[in-house]
Amino acid sequence: MRPVHADDVHDLFRIYGDPETNTFNPAGPYPNLAFARQRLMQWLDGWRLNGIGEMAIYDKQRPQDVIGFGGISVRALGERQTFNLGYRFATVAWGKGLATEFCLRLLDYAFDEQGLEKVTALVRANHHASQRVLLKAGLALRGVVADVPDEAPSLFYDLKREEWQRHRQQMLRPQKSRLIGF
Repeated sequence: MRPVHADDVHDLFRIYGDPETNTFNPAGPYPNLAFARQRLMQWLDGWRLNGIGEMAIYDKQRPQDVIGFGGISVRALGERQTFNLGYRFATVAWGKGLATEFCLRLLDYAFDEQGLEKVTALVRANHHASQRVLLKAGLALRGVVADVPDEAPSLFYDLKREEWQRHRQQMLRPQKSRLIGF
């Protein structure tokens, strides 16, 4: 995984423009390449403003092929500002444990390198696979948040730094990472 760059626009549209990867996304797939380019520019601005943001994810064995995007974004939830974990993988990467591996590596980065105190995540109530990923990564369900008008509330998860340190000590980490780190 690595921070996104402007050349990622075609991969971003390929993944975020795919209706299948947006099954649980109320906003639906990106409509066109111009929309993907605009979103990518927002992500790059996020890195410049916050020093943290979205990353391109790829397999070590095929580093030229982006298989997903994810990261930590600054997000307002009501009156509070949060560091929200999110990800989306191409369908070819589903069911291989890569989302969990990505989350574990991203949480190491967020807490150990960026010094964050808490990370949050939102997931649709019917997206059971992502709920399992968040639980495996150590996040805990804390409640619900009405984050999308006219839609059922999302489930709200979070993880504090001290909880992460305990979780990391208790879990069995993969012996060899399949994702490129930084």
